[in-house]
Formats: sequence, C-alpha cells, structure tokens
Amino acid sequence: MALPKINPTNTKAWKNLEDYFKTIQDLHMKDLFAQDENRAHSFSITWEDFYVDISKNRIDKKGMDLLLDLAKETHLKEAISKYFEGDIINETESRAVLHTALRAPKTAKVFADGENIIPEIHAVKEKIESFTNDIVNGHRKSYTNTSFTDIVNIGIGGSDLGPAMVVDSLQFYKNHLNTHFVSNVDGDHVNEIIKKLNPETTLFVIVSKTFTTQETLSNANTIREWFLKSAPNDAIAKHFVAVSTNIDKVKEFGIDEDTVFPMWNWVGGRFSLWSAVGLTISLSVGYKNFESLLKGAHKMDTHFKSTDFANNIPVLLALLSIWYNNFFNAETEAVIPYSQYLNQFATYLQQGIMESNGKSVDRNETPIKYQTGTIIWGEPGTNSQHAFFQLIHQGTKLIPADFIGFKESLHGNIDHQDKLISNFIAQTEALMNGKTDINDSAPYKVFLGNNPSNTLFIKKLTPESLGKLIALYEHKIFVQGAIWNIYSYDQWGVELGKQLATNILKEILGDSSSKNHDTSTQNLIKHYKS
Repeated sequence: MALPKINPTNTKAWKNLEDYFKTIQDLHMKDLFAQDENRAHSFSITWEDFYVDISKNRIDKKGMDLLLDLAKETHLKEAISKYFEGDIINETESRAVLHTALRAPKTAKVFADGENIIPEIHAVKEKIESFTNDIVNGHRKSYTNTSFTDIVNIGIGGSDLGPAMVVDSLQFYKNHLNTHFVSNVDGDHVNEIIKKLNPETTLFVIVSKTFTTQETLSNANTIREWFLKSAPNDAIAKHFVAVSTNIDKVKEFGIDEDTVFPMWNWVGGRFSLWSAVGLTISLSVGYKNFESLLKGAHKMDTHFKSTDFANNIPVLLALLSIWYNNFFNAETEAVIPYSQYLNQFATYLQQGIMESNGKSVDRNETPIKYQTGTIIWGEPGTNSQHAFFQLIHQGTKLIPADFIGFKESLHGNIDHQDKLISNFIAQTEALMNGKTDINDSAPYKVFLGNNPSNTLFIKKLTPESLGKLIALYEHKIFVQGAIWNIYSYDQWGVELGKQLATNILKEILGDSSSKNHDTSTQNLIKHYKS
C-alpha cells in the first residue's frame, strides 16, 4: 500500500504553526532560556551513547507540540510502518524501500513480494565475511600468488559516496590494505589512482547494479586495459569482483560468477552501503567492524520505529528542519562534525538529502507550492570556523546547523581533545547568544546571535556509533519526505542530463544526425571539437 497523500499545508497543525510563527519569529533564544530554567534538560535526549541537545532552537514547548501535531495529522506513524514493512512506498518505480532490512538480525522477518528477504540478506553477508577474511588474511592471492595490498572501489553515486565516507570515517580501524576510490569519469582521476598501484597486488571491486553505468564502466574498462598490459587475460577473474545484478555482463567482462555479490531493487543507491555495496568497507576495516556498523544502524532503526515522537531523535530533527525551511524560509542547513575523520560526512549527506527530497511534485502528482528539500553543506570544525562561520555569525541568512562531536579522542590526545571540544561547545553558545554589548562606534563587531543549532554529542567514534549516526539522518530524510508528501526514493531529475550527454557524445564522436540544440549548447560543442 502507498504512503498517505496529505498536503501538509492543508492541515490544521500547519495553520496553527503559521499563527504561532507570527508570535515567535522575533523572539530571541536567550529569552526562551530566561523564561524556562529547565529548558536545557527538557529539550535534550540521552539515548545509548548519544546526547542530543535541541534547546538552542527558536521554538518553545508549544511550538514543539504543534510540530508533533503536524506529524500526527500527516499520519507519520502509519508511514513509518509502511517503510519498515516492505510496502511499495517508492510508487513511481513500483519498489519497496528496505535498506533497513539489510541491518536486521537473522531472527527478523521482512517481506518483499511475499517472501521473507532476511535469509537471502544474511547469505550475502556470509559471502562478504568469507571473501573479506580470505583477502585480509592472505588466503586468497593474486595471479602471481602474492597477497593483495590495495583495494580499488569503482562506482559512482551511492556506489562510491557511501563506502568512501565510511572508510574515511573509520580510518582508525583500518587494516593493512590501502583503499582507493574511482568515481568521476574524468580520465585524470582514474589515471592518478592507477599511478599509485601495482597490478600484481591490487583487487578491483566494480559496483554497478546494471553493469551499464557510463562512468563506472568507462573507468572499469580503462583499468582493465591497464591491468592487461602486464597480466594475462585469465588473471581478470582473480583481480576483479563485482557488485551487480547483471551476471551476463559481469561474466563478459571476465569476472568469475562466484565473485559476484548481488544487489536488490528494493535498495536505493544512496542507501546501499549496508548491502554488498559495502564490500569495500568490509575489506578495509574487517568484517567484524562492518557488522558493528550494521548493528549500530539497526539500533537506530529500533529507536526510530518504537520511540514516542516526543523523544524520537530522527523525528525531532526532521520537524525542526521543516520548521526552519517552511516557516523561517531558511534554505540551507550546515552539518559541522568536530572530527577530521568525518571529513566526507556532509558530502555524503548531500546526495542522501538533496537527491531524496529535492522534489516539486507531490504524491498526488500535483505541483508543490511550498518548499521541500534543504541545501546541505559543511566541513569539519575547527577548520570551518576559520572559513564560512563568519557568514553564519554575521551574515544576513538564517542557517540552522548540526554540530556533531565526540567526547573521546581515538588516539587519546587529551590536550587536543579539550581544545577541540571547547570550540565545539563555544560555537553553539556564540551562535545563540551573539555579542551586542558593543560601543556604538564599532557596529561591525555586533553579533545578533539567535542562530539555531542542534548538538549531537557522542561518546566515541566507533563503527557502531557511526552506523547509528548515518541511520539517524536516513530516517530524518524519510520523515521530511513523508510530511512534505513527496516521493523521497526516486531520482527522475538525474535522468535527463544522462540522456542528453549520450546524444552529445555521439555528436562529439562524429554522428551529425542529432543537432536539436539551443545555440549556446551548439557553440559549446563546436568549441570543444575545434
């Protein structure tokens, strides 16, 4: 069954929020704290190793209650059930959305097309575990009977961003294997990676559901040609594996069917790192750590599915995002992790959030007259404090921000960690309070404050805590899409550019049959060919 199809702006809760907004839009958060001495306590949640503080937001209990009313009136609870139970909530592609099943335990039962998919999922996980252990322990060797030293992941979109982000985030837990990622069809990119590799000791993981993705296959074929300059053709089977559903194409490439790891159509690319797409993660940090990542995500799934909305972390963060996006007209959100390990986290979230909720037609197939989606950006602190924080502090735009920090340093340098966390906490205080006690002759030093932030304080960056964090944002995406009455799990907007690129490539290669372009496009093609 489909998700509810309710225009949120037609609900009583939305109209009440519009009235409420008029009364609070100019209120300063400092006043909210002054009015409620228990505000920090009542606007925070402690769950497992997470402490989430949402008190530095431009809203009071009445406003939060109204947002919770919106969740109820748009039937969010019903939508969550459909999400986890395998209903066809991706209606435009006639698919279920079941990446949550990938981290469910063996004892779970999740049905797709009438069949319990859990046994199949765990069979693939066992295959990943066995293959990972054979490579990491040196039992599976190269065509020259040497152990592998390097892994290259060849994919794009979710087949690259997810694994790349997790491997980067879990560098502390990495084994002896060097991991590389090739995604961009830019030939300079793949050639720079090749320069670092020894073909005798490198394993290549090609990730493509259809095994036809232009960027991925172009890079895979370039690497294959390079590899065969020093290796026999039958060595392909020892050095190349695939994550794909197209067995025929994979075998044609030269890959052994036994080293093909399956994908399923009920897993969207941007949520696929939990599947066999995560093979490179498992190879890089070991299967036990990959399993811990899945375990953490499952814990967040359980929290999201079973916790009352008033204490539900993904639900509350999604509602606050809607509050700023649709009532304050804030167009962007910053994600600031105070850990260099999470250097790629905001980049990863850009695909997950903007590809999912960047929609202008609702589930009733009606053009939308309210804002959906948010522009996501960010960099690790403290680097970002010396870059774009000036805009957040004194600029003219309202930019809500999520601050993500960890109590414990992985390498145990307490001096550095104390300085890092002092900045982490200080920035949220500065954004809220500002600085207005300035001499009239120096107005340029004024900080008005009242800039909202959420603080996610986590005990330690572990595979499990990272799994929880990623799943938190996945569920936030779902809640936003459910309330905005849009389809979060298709991405038709990326198709047109691909189709036009195919036609333009033909012209670049000499086919003159298709020249139906505007004059700017025609001139650009001519300029490239000249």
